[in-house]
Amino acid sequence: MKVILFGATGMVGAGVLRECLLDPEVEQVLTVGRNASGIQQAKVREIVHRNLMDLAAIEGELRGYDACFFCLGVTSLGMTESEYRKVTYGITMEAAETLSRLNPGMTFVYVSGAGTDSSEQGRVMWARVKGATENALLRLPFNSAYMFRPGVIQPLHGIRSKTRLYQFFYGLTGPLLTLGRRWFPKYVTTTEQVGRAMLAIARRGGGRGVLESADIGALGGKNR
Repeated sequence: MKVILFGATGMVGAGVLRECLLDPEVEQVLTVGRNASGIQQAKVREIVHRNLMDLAAIEGELRGYDACFFCLGVTSLGMTESEYRKVTYGITMEAAETLSRLNPGMTFVYVSGAGTDSSEQGRVMWARVKGATENALLRLPFNSAYMFRPGVIQPLHGIRSKTRLYQFFYGLTGPLLTLGRRWFPKYVTTTEQVGRAMLAIARRGGGRGVLESADIGALGGKNR
């Protein structure tokens, strides 16, 4: 399996990359992002591309892949709806529309979030934008397209969030999150489970839909 990964330098993306590197069926991972990941592995190829709103210059390097795991995202805190939409909807759709044209047999997995608003009409700004993004992705002619809606994600194996507020949250609640995974598995998953669930979906092939936190945990199995 050959995989494209957007957002490898973020918390979720780093967890997904780790699982791809551990999986013997993954032949190659192409990471695409604005900044270098610093990962030096035989399986990894990296493209640093500053303008993710326009992928035309790197299209030739995006052909021949079986799956795309889109883990790129930003917090909506302090952003207007138009600013948040430009990043969340704009960058995602540039990648997805390009890849659906180059690799129509691909499985595309998008990391959304619990509470996403599929109606696009709700009062919560980020949920409306995420809902619009999900809906647009599900209309594209991929072989498979899945929207992952995790709730709380606990980072494992030394992985950290790049957002200071989230770093503080995880540092403060780490032991509680471990207990939360046992008591409330429907709401708490891990970076490991998210990555393994994506790989399971990519192997399955065919179909499309929305996976909530409990579905992700079930697909991802027990943490190592």
